[in-house]
Amino acid sequence: MSKKVVVIGGVAGGASTAARVRRLDEKAEIIMLEKGPHVSFSNCSLPFHLSGIVENSEKLLMMDPVQFKKKYNIDARVFQEVTHIDKVNKKVTIHNHATGETSDESYDVLVLSPGAKPIVPALPGIDATHVFTVRNVVDIERLQQYVSQDTIENIAVIGGGFIGVEVAENLRLANKNVALIEFAPQVMAPFDDDMVQIIHKEMLDKGIDLRVGDGLASIEDKTVTLQSGKQVKADAVVLAIGVRPDTTLAEDAGLDIGETGAIVVDGNYVTSDPSIYAVGDAIEVFHQILHKKTRLALAGPAQKQARAAADHMYGITNRHRGVIGSSSIQIFDYACATTGINERTAREAGMTVDSVYVISPDKVGLMPNSNPLHFKLIFEVPTGKIVGAQAIGKGNADKRIDVIATLISFGGTVDDLKDLELSYSPMYGTAKDVVNMAALVADNLLAGRFKQVHVSQTRELVESGAYIVDVREEAELKNGMLKGAYNIPLSQLRERMDEIPRDIPVYIHCRSAQRSYNATVALQGAGFTNVKNMAGSFLGTCLYEYFRDTTEGREPIVTNYNFK
Repeated sequence: MSKKVVVIGGVAGGASTAARVRRLDEKAEIIMLEKGPHVSFSNCSLPFHLSGIVENSEKLLMMDPVQFKKKYNIDARVFQEVTHIDKVNKKVTIHNHATGETSDESYDVLVLSPGAKPIVPALPGIDATHVFTVRNVVDIERLQQYVSQDTIENIAVIGGGFIGVEVAENLRLANKNVALIEFAPQVMAPFDDDMVQIIHKEMLDKGIDLRVGDGLASIEDKTVTLQSGKQVKADAVVLAIGVRPDTTLAEDAGLDIGETGAIVVDGNYVTSDPSIYAVGDAIEVFHQILHKKTRLALAGPAQKQARAAADHMYGITNRHRGVIGSSSIQIFDYACATTGINERTAREAGMTVDSVYVISPDKVGLMPNSNPLHFKLIFEVPTGKIVGAQAIGKGNADKRIDVIATLISFGGTVDDLKDLELSYSPMYGTAKDVVNMAALVADNLLAGRFKQVHVSQTRELVESGAYIVDVREEAELKNGMLKGAYNIPLSQLRERMDEIPRDIPVYIHCRSAQRSYNATVALQGAGFTNVKNMAGSFLGTCLYEYFRDTTEGREPIVTNYNFK
């Protein structure tokens, strides 16, 4: 006997669940209720509408309700908001925003996909007409229409997560003056401090007025006031502070809500009511690495949840392995991607971890458009189990992170990664890819073959007068060097070892830490027992230091920045 399936939410997980049910059961009656004006399989392209990368709202949509009906034989109803769930009688109450009428709809199976709602703090001026949030196509069209006015020049974006950064970037590409304000010390929380400074610099270079470590206090007609008391010009304000699960209906229906504030589901996405499923941003999921419940507002997991929920309705069970949190974003010229947990999260969770930071060409250096790829690998000590990675570069950062996501999903270690055979062409990579290189460095550290200091420790070393040896060639130094460093080029190292003290720690660097690694092991082979390679070396240090030096007026630890 075919089912009557009612889906609440016609975007992303809701639309995907409805489509999967149709593939499994051609005779099922499927009704999809969306309180907005459109249905879509994804909302991820919304910010690109602001810069013209996506030229019109139709390109953001999979299809309108009529098309959805023709293609999937699904009754997609827009402007239909469900206001109440009656679990006992298995029906929902619907308010039609187009007509103002209220009606009931029965169901055999109900699917909740309400998504998440923006966090809007109770601050002075928050309800002003020039203040916007970005959740759906209607929101983005309202914002686009407002900022297109000639009088709107200065825009403040509040919040440096995925939505805030993408909105800020696209408004800047539309030639607006954009300030991005983030309360935390950095934007893009999935990235560690040593990696995110590359993003900070890129945003600064592209004309974003980036303010971190300072939150919003109030909104005025033409300005916003920050918690520090500073004021920023703002003809329009976009709130992207974050989201919380939209659990209003679930709570009203008496469904279980978990410790994270999201809807509790089992491995098949069934809620505490066996006739009600839930998928997407509003549910609680299991974190595969941290071994605890979490929330994850990402499109990929939502699509998989939708399929699993629909399958279970027809007797196909699913074993939910847990999430790891893989994501990517383009920020101006840089592709930025991450998977698993960052080093900060791992340490907060009580895990014993270490990390390596490798700078390697994204393709063979002789090839056109070869650029440095910055790659960080986080692994458990002493097991070598990989728990996270981050990549930033002008090339295919996402490709490298997808490799690591696969390894994490199958419990892979540094040993697995260093021997992993990957496809190679000079146009797309190097014979020893950056992910293999990172694993080799990590393997050396775990085996105690050499020691390192992280790029975040460089300033302390310079300011304390540590003995630092720069093994780059003399011609390279005119473009900048660490203050107080001694230059002994690698090509002269073996003849000049007697210049290096043996009774104090010695720190070695070059441009990207590869030549300095060779120098480190050469010194160890000559009997030096207290030498350490400086991860990131000069390029990594310049990138790590630049944003704070520029915005805080700090004294640089380099004679000149060199990012080439």
